[in-house]
Amino acid sequence: MGLGAGLRAVKRRSLTRASVAVAVAAGLALSGACDGSDGNSDGDGDDSLAVGVLLPGGGASRFGQFDKPLLVQQLKRLCPDCPAPTVAATSDPAVQRQQIESMITRQVDVLILAAVDPQLLRPSVEAAHRADIPVVAYDRLAQGPISGYVTFDGATVGRLQGEALLKAMGAEARGEQIVMMNGATTDPNAGWFKRGALSVLEGKVEIGKSYDTVGWRPENAFVNMTNAIAALGAGAIDGVLAANDSLAGAVVAALNAAEVTPLPPITGQDADLAGVRRIVRGDQYMTVYKPFAPAAGAAAKMAVALGRGETVDSLASGTVDNATTENIPAVLLPSVPVTVGNIKDTVVKDGMYTIDQICTPELRSACAKAGLT
Repeated sequence: MGLGAGLRAVKRRSLTRASVAVAVAAGLALSGACDGSDGNSDGDGDDSLAVGVLLPGGGASRFGQFDKPLLVQQLKRLCPDCPAPTVAATSDPAVQRQQIESMITRQVDVLILAAVDPQLLRPSVEAAHRADIPVVAYDRLAQGPISGYVTFDGATVGRLQGEALLKAMGAEARGEQIVMMNGATTDPNAGWFKRGALSVLEGKVEIGKSYDTVGWRPENAFVNMTNAIAALGAGAIDGVLAANDSLAGAVVAALNAAEVTPLPPITGQDADLAGVRRIVRGDQYMTVYKPFAPAAGAAAKMAVALGRGETVDSLASGTVDNATTENIPAVLLPSVPVTVGNIKDTVVKDGMYTIDQICTPELRSACAKAGLT
């Protein structure tokens, strides 16, 4: 479908969208948690396209630091005359549901959704569908009738973590005891990561304890790791499969509180600055770097195409299914393992961090040893 036809399709959606918006607004107190444009799809120009972006974290989280500015930048590049996207971030699924309903009421043209809890958000996705607002699931596979999906291959992420842990424990690793600090069961990616890790760990190590971390919250991981140390013994943990860097930080804190030394190898994910610094310090063995710019670019392309009434099949690298919809066009991106030996060639080379950001005064000696000069 061409741009002109797509924009006419957007115009034709207005009556449906308005009627659903009225129904939603009848019982909704707008949360006020959004920033950006007013989300009105009836802009002054034919090129006006209102995009809503909903993220499961802001501020210091990877979504606040990287995904949000990259998504805003890519949307502006693809649609320079469009209003700035309406962006909302929260770690509370009830608040995110209100945010989606608010954007439906504002009559946005398309949503990019990284769902806090995909199952609980399903009614909101269905409400967007009834309003003829396409939804691009971002990072996490949302439930309901979504129109596109962009993420990193979770099986690969988990496999990279498992392979790195085996390498760190030694080529002869057989029968060593590890702890698995997995993500939240409400996040489908957490199970994806776990299955990928188990595909290389099972039969090679003993899993002494395995935890699903409620809400991906570090404080819960700290408690779980403390319990694992008490149950297994401080000296009986040979490695920890931590699903992301926030959980890895909590694992390190719990091990330090129990005066475990030396620390066992610990994995992570997201290449958080604190995680990269722990790798330089020697407290964390590895992280998984997911180049966020390609993900944001793919999601922005899907959103703009769908908002204009075009298909996204040509943008997808494959398809996925969720509980309600089959053959969802999907982009599954690769990830990169990062250890102390390739920090400079990965996160520094890609401009994610500078050496000065990583190498605090206390890390100058360790950075020099790692070639970060």
